Amino acid sequence: MKQVQKLYPHLLAILGFVFIAIIYFYPVLQGKKISQSDIVQYTAMAKEQNDFRSTEHAEPYWTNSAFGGMPTYQLGAKYPNDFIGHLDDALRFLPRPADYLFLYFLGFYALLLVLKIDPLKAFFGALAFGFSTYLIIILGVGHNAKAHAIAYMPMVIAGVILVFRKRYVLGGLITMLAVALEINANHFQMTYYLLIVLVSLGVYYSYKFIKSKDYNALLKVMGTFVGAIILAVGANATSLLATKEYADFSTRGKSELQLKPDGTKKTSNSVLDKEYINEYSYGVLESLNLIAPRLFGGGSAEELNEDSSVYDFMIKYGASEAEAKQFTSYYARTYWGEQPSVAAPAYIGAIVFFLFVLGMYHDKRKIKYVFLVGAIVSLVLSWGKNFSVLTDLIIDYVPMYDKFRAVSSIQVILELCVPVVAIMGFHSFFTTNKEKQLNSLWKAAATTLGLIVLLFLCKNSFDFVGAMDGQMREMFSQSQDKSFGVGFIDALKEDRKSLYAADLLRSGFFIAIASLVLYLYTKNKLAQTTAIVLVGLFMVSDLFFVDKNYVSSKSFVSAREVDVPFEASQSDIQILKDTTNYRVLEVDGNLSSARASYFHKSIGGYSAVKPRAMQELFDYQIAKNNKEVIDMLNVKYIIQTNDKGEEFPTNNPDANGNAWFVKELKKVNSADEEMKGLDKLDTKNAAIFQTEPFTKVIGLQKFIKDSTATISMTSYKPNDLKYVSNNKNEGLAVFSEMYYKSGWNAYIDGKATDHFKVDYALRALYVPAGNHKIEFKFEPQVVKTGSTIALVSSIGMLLLLVGGVYFERKKVKTQE
Repeated sequence: MKQVQKLYPHLLAILGFVFIAIIYFYPVLQGKKISQSDIVQYTAMAKEQNDFRSTEHAEPYWTNSAFGGMPTYQLGAKYPNDFIGHLDDALRFLPRPADYLFLYFLGFYALLLVLKIDPLKAFFGALAFGFSTYLIIILGVGHNAKAHAIAYMPMVIAGVILVFRKRYVLGGLITMLAVALEINANHFQMTYYLLIVLVSLGVYYSYKFIKSKDYNALLKVMGTFVGAIILAVGANATSLLATKEYADFSTRGKSELQLKPDGTKKTSNSVLDKEYINEYSYGVLESLNLIAPRLFGGGSAEELNEDSSVYDFMIKYGASEAEAKQFTSYYARTYWGEQPSVAAPAYIGAIVFFLFVLGMYHDKRKIKYVFLVGAIVSLVLSWGKNFSVLTDLIIDYVPMYDKFRAVSSIQVILELCVPVVAIMGFHSFFTTNKEKQLNSLWKAAATTLGLIVLLFLCKNSFDFVGAMDGQMREMFSQSQDKSFGVGFIDALKEDRKSLYAADLLRSGFFIAIASLVLYLYTKNKLAQTTAIVLVGLFMVSDLFFVDKNYVSSKSFVSAREVDVPFEASQSDIQILKDTTNYRVLEVDGNLSSARASYFHKSIGGYSAVKPRAMQELFDYQIAKNNKEVIDMLNVKYIIQTNDKGEEFPTNNPDANGNAWFVKELKKVNSADEEMKGLDKLDTKNAAIFQTEPFTKVIGLQKFIKDSTATISMTSYKPNDLKYVSNNKNEGLAVFSEMYYKSGWNAYIDGKATDHFKVDYALRALYVPAGNHKIEFKFEPQVVKTGSTIALVSSIGMLLLLVGGVYFERKKVKTQE
């Protein structure tokens, strides 16, 4: 009975998390769904995959609706024996995005309990972590996989700490499950960043073991981790193996090309271009947004009201109130930081920052330095190009770091570590005598409020100039008189100054009110529980109301708008009358929009892991208007926009079709020569290939191609393509399908046969003379192998869980 009673506070906390997650995203109770820009793109990308599931009741593992064809491994493919996925589904039982918010709360609460924080403080600490502005805004824009991975980070850390504390069974089981769930979230960039904290923990505890010469315990710890990680990785074997396989095919794999599109030699060996990796880099001073949200103007689409200088400027210029309001909301780009754009500032909360400083002064546990190191490292790395000496070193020498872009997102580690130390300090504050409490309180208040005052004094040293100001001034000077552009930018700067000052005052207020509450407690004017609740409420309210500026009920729309995000345009309707198999190029999409993929088979799309071959064909050929390459990709329709912004489709009668016979096979010796060879290649009559990978076909160079030779598609499924050929001579057929060496198998009259890559991206097949049935089937061995490993690992995990629960219960009974 006592054990059950001990669970009551935790059950109440969990119920509180459910209630608060639902209340924050209350439109889900009305059947509405959040409109997430990235999920709109994903829905388009996955349309063919989802349609296949509903009709065939199976997984295709390949889609032709985006980038000319790609595996669905990064589009939510469902694998056999994914028991960890089922566990994750059970934990995310709330409607989206309340499910992710609940996971934020739950994971951080578990970590705080492991750090021996009492339930009430852990409850408020979990809310403060979950309402950190960056964690909310990624839910608003649809970075669901990122949110998913972040939510499980605290659970992983909790399990690791327990193991280091010699709670081998409980810690090992939690680590095993948490790591399995973390990997299952499928955002390896976030998981990679988590290693910053885990390595720091490893160094800290290993030093303690070595210092005390407790080598047996260290060996047990290492053994526990090895076992837990092997099973966690094994349970996710299918997705990991598939991702590893696809990575080499994607833009996250190293290119074979040594020359740039302009013909100059590449100077960097990194997988992604350094400029691309560092495009989103936090400014050094911009990082102060962590403690005052709109210090650098807030988000790129910040709304100003009628009290703003821009609004006043427009009224004085002669605009009506409605025009001034519309102009203010559309053109008032208050953000003036270093990044191209931001949806919202990464605000962790003024009181959280105050308690963090309090924790550094007051808490005596050395583990706080582990989290301090994590916070500092992530902060410095988030500066990217603004601290290029370190960033370039990390990109060049740290394995895999060059596979990830948007370095600013590494601040999620800071947004995890700072609240941990904050709540540690909040907890330990109430465990010492009044003299120590007052001493630490004064230090923390003086440090944090002193920083606020210093930033006020430094206000006039900033120019408040945004990256787009010059462009806007020029644009307005051309459309209006010259003074309009100058006046508008001056008014915008005044609004930036106002936001800077207002949010410093706001943060100062919250720090002062928290300091006052704790001071009154030290003077016995407030009871301990009252002080905890008041500070907790102010801490969460601060974040809650900032978050509502960026993700609120306005972000929700009817379920249909989310489920069916695109309406067919007149161009789409016209193109869809053609029921043959072809591709579409949406010029305005520029390989960065998936809209066309919702209705057609497109060579464009939206993904952070695009197929590298298609991206390179675009950069080196399509962007230079090489029509032969467009023809070989079977682009039959091109969607364009006229001068009036009206969309119209253009028919391309020269598209090569689904497959064709060529007269000649040309040999080259490198990827650069193959790409260069496409510049003037007659793709209907010749194909080009590298000799190195395909030595078997060197002898096949010339073919007889007459007017009677035909090859045509008879059946289409994304993972099963059937053709018939009729050719009185042996020939080489080129198929307008993306070459992917792992999974696609070719059959002629039911017999497996080799196929190879030509024209940098397409498939080719030697076809004997006569009539033949040709079939390409996507049969990925990686799924079969991975699913078997996942099954065995999941059984092992289940057995360990049963044994672990039995052991822990027996241990409790023995202690009683």
